[in-house]
Amino acid sequence: MPYDLREIAAISGMPGLYRLVRPANNGVLVETLDPQARRSVASARNKVSLLHEISIYTEDPDYTVPLTEVFDRIYQKYGQQLPVTNKSADAELSSFLGDIIPDYDRQRVYLSDIKKLVSWYSAVSSRLPYQAAEAALGDEAATRAEETDPSTDTLSTAGAVPNQSAAADDDAAGSPEAATDDKPKRKTKKAE
Repeated sequence: MPYDLREIAAISGMPGLYRLVRPANNGVLVETLDPQARRSVASARNKVSLLHEISIYTEDPDYTVPLTEVFDRIYQKYGQQLPVTNKSADAELSSFLGDIIPDYDRQRVYLSDIKKLVSWYSAVSSRLPYQAAEAALGDEAATRAEETDPSTDTLSTAGAVPNQSAAADDDAAGSPEAATDDKPKRKTKKAE
């Protein structure tokens, strides 16, 4: 996921975006997503909308575009500097979203939604690092290649078959399986 939006939220009654810090007694402790990073408590009465759960409607009623994917598309096309702001003309904003999502539902996605999208993207892109999906996939592929590399000598049994040293340690620790007659029993001295 290019931008990690799992802890970023929009909170009703509070302007801007917030990073969720931890639960509090009467709500949740949040931190503003700006350079000051001020902390406050969002009351349990406020509606907290996590950005990774928000999607944009498309003309296909069974398909919506998640906000993480929208942010990725914007980054791929424009980087961190957008050609529009939330104060741009209505036609410019509609054209901007049409470039990003050509089949967005123009009846259900309002101009106020596009303005929020633009301001949210500006806030997120200025404060969070962009993680290239290719780099993340490349790291996963490299890890898988190491695991399946035929040049390595050891094979993993995922703990299903203990190795010899582990079995010896179990015997020494006095495990129930180790109680066999193969070992000589110690004689104890009686106190006289």
